[in-house]
Amino acid sequence: MVFLKALTLRDVPRVLSIAGTDPTGGAGIQADLKSIAALGGYGMAVVTSLVAQNTRGVRSIHTPPAQFLAEQLEAVSDDVTIDAVKIGMLGDTATIAVVREWLHRIQPPLVVLDPVMVATSGDRLLAAAAETALRELVGEVDLVTPNLPELAVLVGEPVAADWPAALNQARKLSAASGTVVLVKGGHLSAESSPDALVDATGQLGSASGVGGVVEFVSPRVATRNTHGTGCSLSSAVATVMARTGDWVGAVRQAKGWLQDALIHADELQVGQGNGPINHFHHLWARAQTLQSGQDGNTS
Repeated sequence: MVFLKALTLRDVPRVLSIAGTDPTGGAGIQADLKSIAALGGYGMAVVTSLVAQNTRGVRSIHTPPAQFLAEQLEAVSDDVTIDAVKIGMLGDTATIAVVREWLHRIQPPLVVLDPVMVATSGDRLLAAAAETALRELVGEVDLVTPNLPELAVLVGEPVAADWPAALNQARKLSAASGTVVLVKGGHLSAESSPDALVDATGQLGSASGVGGVVEFVSPRVATRNTHGTGCSLSSAVATVMARTGDWVGAVRQAKGWLQDALIHADELQVGQGNGPINHFHHLWARAQTLQSGQDGNTS
């Protein structure tokens, strides 16, 4: 927990996403900005990679020069006080090095890392040579949010076959890195979709459950429109945490929002593959209710 010591809570936290793009708007910085706004934050974005993708898969990736990434980061931090940082797709060792140096120098109060390695479509998004650099970065953030394939890469083991094995891998990662882990069980084939905060270092204090594990279980939503769930959840948690200072409460609120976003995902009808979640379902429902009330008052 390197950066969290200086956290100052704000009603509208200023949250910076450092990630790649998604032209269809379901993942990457587009999903991050929607999630940050949906959870009450002010979103900013620095682009690490330009990704030609849609709901059916990734076609190509263009990584701008590392110096331009550094210039983007400097442009934001020279002007804006940053309350939280969410890191997504980094892509290669040069990109990771720039972000790591900037974190050390700027010392943002809260950093959440979504270790993006594989897209929902199965496309690999991180160069194999960069895996070691990413493992080292895990030890310098406050929360890391891997899915099961990403967790397996980070601990150097096969993908966990069940939830107890996933929790065991998360404990290993937390103990080795000194970082709190939010392990996501969405890849498991079960009726429920479990997630858990795993803390092998005692940083959660009295909030941690038995064995330093706090579990969050939701019914699995029957939809193929799950594109960008990892990006969205990590951004949502960072935003709520910057407002409340409570990891368990932040995950619980973000999970509840994501569950509803999945329930209403099919309403969007975006793309022919794995479509996006419905980030603003609650805001649109409220607007429709208000509009219905106004129409009723004028009739």
